[in-house]
Amino acid sequence: METKEYSHPTVFDAQYGSRQVLDLLAEKWTALVLYALAFGVRRHGELKREIKGISQKMLTRTLRNLERDGLVKRTVYHVVPPRVEYALTPLGQTLSELLKEICTWAETHFAEIEDARVAYDHKAKASGS
Repeated sequence: METKEYSHPTVFDAQYGSRQVLDLLAEKWTALVLYALAFGVRRHGELKREIKGISQKMLTRTLRNLERDGLVKRTVYHVVPPRVEYALTPLGQTLSELLKEICTWAETHFAEIEDARVAYDHKAKASGS
């Protein structure tokens, strides 16, 4: 197989900025947090309830990383008790449609992928691998 040479840095170059962005998006919880926020403003507890399996620590860390990268805006309301809301920034909103399409694709094709896994595992077990 021939390897293509690129004249400029690409996501295949670990030192290039776009690779770092791709790495961020590939983190386990990032896409789910962004996807949940694509449907509107959420509070921490709402996100925690909506995203099954995420710990409070991981949700906080993910939100902080997304805020740092300019994809999520954190708004603190100085009321008693304090209220904090999270929303996509305009930059984060540019990912909304892509994430909706990816999540819809996953929901649509999950059964096919599960069938492929079962067939692969059955074949591997039969051949002794």
